[in-house]
Amino acid sequence: MADFAHLHVHSEYSLLDGLSKIPKLVTQAKIMGMKHIALTDHGALYGAIKFYKSCK
Repeated sequence: MADFAHLHVHSEYSLLDGLSKIPKLVTQAKIMGMKHIALTDHGALYGAIKFYKSCK
């Protein structure tokens, strides 16, 4: 699973399209052994800093 990366991931910041909270997304990706993850919210970058900090 480490070589696989989801490139279509929406968080709670994608209005009407996402529900997942960013820290939970990042934690679950780490548990699954994933080295890469993307955040592709619609129309805004509201979650970008939280995503960046969660991935550190």
